[in-house]
Amino acid sequence: MSPRSPSVNEELRRRSRERLLQATVELVDERGYEATTLGDIASRAGSARGLISYYFPGKRQLLQSAVHRLMHRSLQAALEREPAPVGADAGRELLARAIDAILGLAQERPLLMRTHMAGILTAEGFIQCPEQQRLAFLLRDTVERYGSKDADTDYRLLRALLMGAVVAVLLPGAPMPAARLRAELFQRYGLDWELGVPPSEGPEPPLEGPPPLLGPPPDVTTPLHEQLSKDSLPPSEHQAKSPPPLSEQPPVLGREGAAAEG
Repeated sequence: MSPRSPSVNEELRRRSRERLLQATVELVDERGYEATTLGDIASRAGSARGLISYYFPGKRQLLQSAVHRLMHRSLQAALEREPAPVGADAGRELLARAIDAILGLAQERPLLMRTHMAGILTAEGFIQCPEQQRLAFLLRDTVERYGSKDADTDYRLLRALLMGAVVAVLLPGAPMPAARLRAELFQRYGLDWELGVPPSEGPEPPLEGPPPLLGPPPDVTTPLHEQLSKDSLPPSEHQAKSPPPLSEQPPVLGREGAAAEG
């Protein structure tokens, strides 16, 4: 038997990596991060356990790459959905689809996306990988087609806004309605509510000033990545805590105080 060509070997490696990424998404979505082992992932992918270490430094890096792959595929499907947008408003329609695709993942796969965001906020931080780069290219291209004159800067801003919206949707104890966040993003970019995939509950009016506090404030003593990880813990380990007494809370700075602090 003749040896395989380099191109065949490369394709086999690509498929093996893809299977590991898909298995990671499926298992973490089903069981949560802590309950999913690298052995489980390798078994689901039909691969050897040691192969994971060949492609990824660890489980957290594997999960980030897997979720970035999912986000890229979801975004690509949304942007390429028929009928393809044409005319002067094509860029606005594409941006609306991009926003809806990312917010949609937060609603459809809350455990997976919450785990992903929690991982980004840990020591490992944001990981550059081929899957993240493909996602970045699509988002940057969408911003450029929307009409940006500085796509590099505007892409990073859009990425930050989308990450913030996903955290707001998923934050335990203080979630924001996805429709409200969609309305704010659409207002910022001058997008009509009917673009993209409008939610069934109808348009949300824009916010006018800061929202009222209708209940106790969110837990400000727990790091954000720990708050996002609460779903993976037993209920007894993440019961809501009472806020600290007012005397122990940091002062609320007005504009003058904030300027002084800066």
